Amino acid sequence: MTTKPEIRVAILDLYDGIANEGMRGFQEILNRYKAQHELNLNYQIFDVRRRCEMPGANFDIYISSGGPGDPLISEGTEWEKKYFRLIEKLEDHNLSNTTDKKHTLFVCHSFQLMCRHYKLGDINMRRSPSFGVLPVNQTPTGAHEPVFEGLGDPFYAVDSRSWQVINPDEKRFQELGMQLVAIEKERPHIDLPRAMMAIRYNDYFFATQFHPEADAGGMKAMLLRDEKKDEVINEHGEVKYREMLDRLDDPDKITHTQRTLIPNFLDQAVMSLQGVVE
Repeated sequence: MTTKPEIRVAILDLYDGIANEGMRGFQEILNRYKAQHELNLNYQIFDVRRRCEMPGANFDIYISSGGPGDPLISEGTEWEKKYFRLIEKLEDHNLSNTTDKKHTLFVCHSFQLMCRHYKLGDINMRRSPSFGVLPVNQTPTGAHEPVFEGLGDPFYAVDSRSWQVINPDEKRFQELGMQLVAIEKERPHIDLPRAMMAIRYNDYFFATQFHPEADAGGMKAMLLRDEKKDEVINEHGEVKYREMLDRLDDPDKITHTQRTLIPNFLDQAVMSLQGVVE
């Protein structure tokens, strides 16, 4: 019996010690993917913001999480300097002749940090927080994005953010060879710019401003907690609250997204490491 080569995944926890569903979601997807494909896949979690922990460039796959707060004020902090040093190492590695490319997924807060880093658009606070199971529209380029394979247009995802990245700088996107592949749902009755929701930075870096790791069970448990229920109803109204719960029960919405998007990302990463996923 041959021993399968180890696939090492680094999960960068940007939650700063705040209780969340995201970290559980990532681990659940990785454990399910490992079992499904019978891989020797192991992951390690790094507490980036609270403990200033950072992986080296010796992992195969990187997942950088969401997190609370203003994505502008961490500029110059020790953890963020270390974070971008790592990103630059991964970029340099991927530009070299090596075959073992480092695939990296950036989610929500990480998406916002990377957009700031690359100067791709305006980052500001929303008029009101976005929270719920919301439709995400693919751009024409997004229709050809492998990570979206098997998802509809629109597809549904958990959105949970007070900040947003808007007004894409098209010249900057072209200069850097980056692609905007998804945007916020159309709101014809509201005259506000639509947020960028997913970006293909390069062949190996992909980012979403929504939460592809979120699962229906975790979201439902959170929404049924009295304080969260009151918060959502106060912010969005009883009808919206009921609509969120209904959407969680629909297997074609976030359950489908959770079982499709990150597994597609992992397929790309593992195929480039091994040649093929059985």
